Amino acid sequence: MRLLLIEDEIALSDALVFMLKKKGYMVDAAYDGISGQEMAETDSYDLLIVDRMLPYKEGVSIIKDLRMKGIKTPVLILTAKDSIKDRVEGLDAGADDYLLKPFSTEELLARIRALSRRQSDIIEGESIRVGKAVLRPLHKEVKAGKETIRLTLKETQLLELLLRNRNQVITREQIINRVWGFDSEVEINIVEIYIHNLRKKLPPEHCGFTIETVRGIGYCIKEGEHV
Repeated sequence: MRLLLIEDEIALSDALVFMLKKKGYMVDAAYDGISGQEMAETDSYDLLIVDRMLPYKEGVSIIKDLRMKGIKTPVLILTAKDSIKDRVEGLDAGADDYLLKPFSTEELLARIRALSRRQSDIIEGESIRVGKAVLRPLHKEVKAGKETIRLTLKETQLLELLLRNRNQVITREQIINRVWGFDSEVEINIVEIYIHNLRKKLPPEHCGFTIETVRGIGYCIKEGEHV
């Protein structure tokens, strides 16, 4: 699961990024409203965590703009403003949840889990079921019948991205951004290598889905052994 944290308090941001990565999340950080919105507009994230008071552009304005542009990524607002009016304003702008500062890391993690469950009806707790297989991202493994297939971290992140967006084409550029990060200097052909490895580990007859190549664009998960 890939998160974008837009938070201008650098010490807090760094601490949250460190904690979330230890919990297995992929996290990018922005420190002001304009750069944060630009990153969010790539639509490359599963969840946005947005501080309300930001330099250059306020959090509620960011959310309004994203929703007007059709970006439906779930948003969790972080704020010290606790009046009913402020909460209503944020939720009416398109936020999905509201967390008051200061907050415990346990509550933040619980809100993230709740929003991730809401995002897709194919998510079962921390697992994703497609076809005959169940991906357990935190364990870096796929269960297919009685077989347990071990994956590397990058294989897990790539497969999670494809499964969460089954029947949709994910471009190679989106894969690079979401799995390796915006600042990565890896070559685009690294995606082909990882797709090849996943196909070897996950034969359609065992898993009930195929990883299809959409020529010149990217890849797509399709259910069925012989799609």
